[in-house]
Amino acid sequence: QLQASGGGLVQAGGSLRLSCAASGRTFSGYYMGWFRQAPGKEREFVAVITWNSSTYYADYVKGQFTISKDNAKNTVHLQMNSLKPEDTAIYYCAAGRSFAFRRADLYDYWGQGTQVTVSS
Repeated sequence: QLQASGGGLVQAGGSLRLSCAASGRTFSGYYMGWFRQAPGKEREFVAVITWNSSTYYADYVKGQFTISKDNAKNTVHLQMNSLKPEDTAIYYCAAGRSFAFRRADLYDYWGQGTQVTVSS
C-alpha cells in the first residue's frame, strides 16, 4: 500500500528526491513519515508531514531535507540536498496515527524501502 522509490547512487553534495506512493486506501488523517536504516544501525526518524501539512525533521537533516505531499496524487516526497556519505541508508516511508511520530514502532503501514548510497 506504500511504495517508495527514487533512491540511487549519488556523489556527496548531490541531491535525490524520494517518493512514496500510497495505493489501495487513503491516508488522510495519518502522519506520513520517512525513516532510514543504515547497516548495523537502528531505524531512525528522518521527517514527517502531518494531515494538515505541518512538517517536523530530525536535527541531523534539518535544513538539508524537505518533506512534502501531493494530496491529489496520494504521494509524499522527500527532497534530499547536500547529501553526505553518512546519509547512506535504506529509506522507508510509513503511515501512522500516533502523535509520537518519531517512534518507528508506532507506525501502522510501511513501504518496502529504497536504497540511497552517497559516495565520497
